[in-house]
Amino acid sequence: QVQLVESGGGLVQAGGSLRLSCVASRSRFSINTMGWYRQAPGKQRELVATITSGGSTNYADSVTGRFTISRDNAKRTVYLQMNSLKSEDTGVYYCIVETVRAYWGQGTQVTVSS
Repeated sequence: QVQLVESGGGLVQAGGSLRLSCVASRSRFSINTMGWYRQAPGKQRELVATITSGGSTNYADSVTGRFTISRDNAKRTVYLQMNSLKSEDTGVYYCIVETVRAYWGQGTQVTVSS
């Protein structure tokens, strides 16, 4: 079992920045892909960004060029640097970590005011 602790959400004005962090507890299995999803009110959860153990990244088109995902394997931590935030980025952001199965964080609220 892997526990995830997310932090860094909050309220920010449009055009501002936030940095999300997600720390995974120790696991007997190696951590493979780490990533972030988000869910806006009344909408389905959607992919934001992922990063493999080798450092390959994948982004949703809507955040490309504004968000950057990174990871620190020694700290079992994945980050999401969010710049030039827009009101449509508002939602609950969930961390996901994959070992032999996927684990989800509890979510952190990001609110962007216009």
